[in-house]
Amino acid sequence: MGTRATHSVRLGLCVMPHQEAVLRRAAEITDKSVADFILDSAYQAAEQTILDQNLFIGSESQFQEFLELLDRPAQDNPWLRDLFSRPVPWDG
Repeated sequence: MGTRATHSVRLGLCVMPHQEAVLRRAAEITDKSVADFILDSAYQAAEQTILDQNLFIGSESQFQEFLELLDRPAQDNPWLRDLFSRPVPWDG
């Protein structure tokens, strides 16, 4: 397998002043530059997003059990019914 050339690509973004302040503070806390903090955080979020969408690891029997669970009729869940009936905090 050949080696791949590595080089940087510049990405730009605009942020609101309050967002910049939060990013700067978080970078200070983690002893990173703002650019490094943003890159590390964005990269971790991107990896997790991709993994959440594409990767399921299990045996054949676990896959069959998963399919059986999906095929079951929905069951009443009072805890979930209560949870979803509550107002969400971000709606004020």
